[in-house]
Amino acid sequence: MALYRDSVRRPDGTAGTYEHVVVEDGVRVVALDGDDHVVLVEDDFYLQGQRVLHLPGGGCAGQDPRDAARRELEEETGLVAGELRLLGVVDPLPATTSARTYLFVATGLRPGAVHRDATEAGMTVQRWPLDDAVAAIHSGRITEAGSMVALLLTDRGQA
Repeated sequence: MALYRDSVRRPDGTAGTYEHVVVEDGVRVVALDGDDHVVLVEDDFYLQGQRVLHLPGGGCAGQDPRDAARRELEEETGLVAGELRLLGVVDPLPATTSARTYLFVATGLRPGAVHRDATEAGMTVQRWPLDDAVAAIHSGRITEAGSMVALLLTDRGQA
């Protein structure tokens, strides 16, 4: 990640500076089982100073988003997707970064192997009914942008 200051020409023709952050694209995965339960993870987020409940996911690390989604799902939850379908793409902070978050639905889940990195040491895995996960958005329990959008798209019959 890096902070940049670019010289720009504003729409009115005046010169200016635009600050932006360069970070890699990311993914979020709605891992949906046959009983309409989704897999959520909860872990500590330094900047928020608290534990955050969200969908499995993370940075693409130079991979194709589909491959990154498969990798992140297995690393964080120990689940392997039989099928993976793109739900959509969001631009979570378009005034701050060009990084995009790719949203996927994973079905046909089967056991794999957890391979968390050191920053995910305290991560827990939970299974919630999809309706309860959507209600957690409305109550303010789930606040991470990619997770919110992916769960709402899935709830609207997009899965």
